[in-house]
Parts: sequence; structure tokens; C-alpha cells
Amino acid sequence: MPNSSSRHATRSEEQGRKASNRGRVEPDPPPFDPSTPGERPSAIRLEQISKTYGAISAVDRLSFDVHQGEIFGFLGLNGAGKTTTIRVILDLVRPTAGRAFVFGLSCHEESLAVRARIGFLPGELGFYEDMTGEATLKVLARLNDAVVDRTRQRELLERMQLSTRDLNRKIREYSTGMKRKLGIVQAFQSDRPLIILDEPTEGLDPLMQDALYELLLDTRRRGRTVFMSSHVLSEVERVCDRIGLLRRGELALVSAVDDVRRMAARQVRITFREAVTIGAAGLEGELPNDCEVVDRTPLAWTLRVRGPLGPLLAAVDRHRIEDIEVREPHLEEVLKAYYQEQAPRP
Repeated sequence: MPNSSSRHATRSEEQGRKASNRGRVEPDPPPFDPSTPGERPSAIRLEQISKTYGAISAVDRLSFDVHQGEIFGFLGLNGAGKTTTIRVILDLVRPTAGRAFVFGLSCHEESLAVRARIGFLPGELGFYEDMTGEATLKVLARLNDAVVDRTRQRELLERMQLSTRDLNRKIREYSTGMKRKLGIVQAFQSDRPLIILDEPTEGLDPLMQDALYELLLDTRRRGRTVFMSSHVLSEVERVCDRIGLLRRGELALVSAVDDVRRMAARQVRITFREAVTIGAAGLEGELPNDCEVVDRTPLAWTLRVRGPLGPLLAAVDRHRIEDIEVREPHLEEVLKAYYQEQAPRP
């Protein structure tokens, strides 16, 4: 029979192994090389994720992948379920059903290892008001067990226009925009392979929004992955490769941004040097089926065109054309139909 000291040693070893397994952190995946052939591996994978609170369904059977090395925009009205989805990925809430993975690791069974790979900006910043900005950055880096490159941190602070004087002030003296900028710095300073941002431009002025967009594009060029929730279509259109649209907790659409634009008609304005006959026997009767006349005068026509422009150009070629202006569609022209079908939750 083992003596008390050996029993104590055995118990300590077992506890040490359990603690080691709970805190085990595998090496970060290498930065994604966009020139790698074949399908991109997943940074995030959701499999039939549902979350209910009593009779209320926050999200329902969400399944999609976020590819490594892309910026993925997660869209939806307030209350659509965007933040709930992010909390499931971070294991801050457990799903009622389904599974979530980050770089192949289970978000719920290996949550410490998952969070060690993520830089996170929450929608609501819960900073300690009595701490300075500098102390906040240090504490958050230590909580994330991160070694921060001081050169990179200084670069981020310069991008966000946070000075040494700002960092020495207490958080309670910060404006909403300054808190958001500090939150952005802490999310990016540890240079994690996955960055999750919940409404990142909330409270930022236009110049700082531009600075953030450039930071996002630089992050993608360095092979990192960005998952950002937003309800601002213009910013998603500017920086994102693909989007997912939530509507009442359900996934209504997952698509590349360019593919979404192609769902909408382009607006084409044609001006003529001479008056063009209007009527069935004139130009209107020559138009292809995918062209719709929006406005017309003898010298100028505005059309809505779906599909290629070649048939339209061939139809008007015999007329003397002064100019052709083509306006590409915006995301909102496609997605507004999805938004209009969803009223905000009470």
C-alpha cells in the first residue's frame, strides 16, 4: 500500500495533468498563404448551431465556414443574433444544439486553446474606469497570455491616434471613440491568427473608420482571418471578401461580395448625339429582354440591365452615341429586400 507521501504525489501529478490539459495551447496555425492552390481551410466552422432562451430563439441551425485568410462580414439588424453567434464561438454561452470549431478545435471542449488564437473586440467595452489606457493594454495582454511586440503596439497606437498622454489618462476620461480605439488596439496587438470584431466602427469618426479599414486589409495581407459583425453595408462592401446575412436568427445568405453585387441590375445611362425614336418601332423595341427602361428622353436613356452589357451595346450601335455611363450596384440594393422582410425584435 502506498504511503501518504506517495498518495499525495500521485494526486498532485493527476491534478497537474488535468490542469495541463485544460490550459494546453497548441502552436498557432501559420499565416495563410493566399497563393496556396485548392480550397481554403476553415478558420471558423459552425455546424447547426442553435441557441434558445426559454421560448425565444436567438439563433437557429446556423451552418457556415469562414475561410482562413479572408475578411468575413456578418450582417444583420440589431437583434438578429450576431452577438449571440460570436459568444458561442468564444464559449461565453453554450449552444442549445450544434457544434462550433476554430482552426479545427472545438469551441466548447477546447475553449482555452480556441480563445488563445483569437483577438476580440466586443460590442460593449467593459473597461475598468479607474485604470489607465496603458495599464488596460497590459492587463488584457496578460489575461490572454500574449507576448506583445512593442513595435507592433506602437504602430497600432499611431494608426488609432492614441498618444502617450492618452494612454496615461484613466479610462473614465475617455470619450466613446477613444475607448473604441483602445479596444481595437488590444484586439490586434497580440497578432492572433483570428480577429473577431463586434460592430468595430461604432463610435469612430470617418477618419478613424478609414484607418481601421486599412488595418483590416493589412491584416488580411498578412494571412490572418477577420470575422466582423456589422449592420453598415458600406463598410462591409469596402473590406469584406464574403458575407453572411442573419435574419431573425436564421442564415438567409452566404456569398462572396462580388457575387452579391451581380445579383442586382446595373444602371446604364446612354446619351445620344441625335434624337432617338421612342416607341415599339424605335430603340425600345430593339432592347434585349434583360434591359428595363427607367427613364427616357430623345437624347438620353437610363436603363436597368441584368447580365452582360454586350447585347445592349449591339442594340444601340447603329445610333450616334455621345456617352455611356455604367453604375455598378451596391450591396444595399440587393440586401435591402432581406432587411425589409425583418422587423426589429422588441
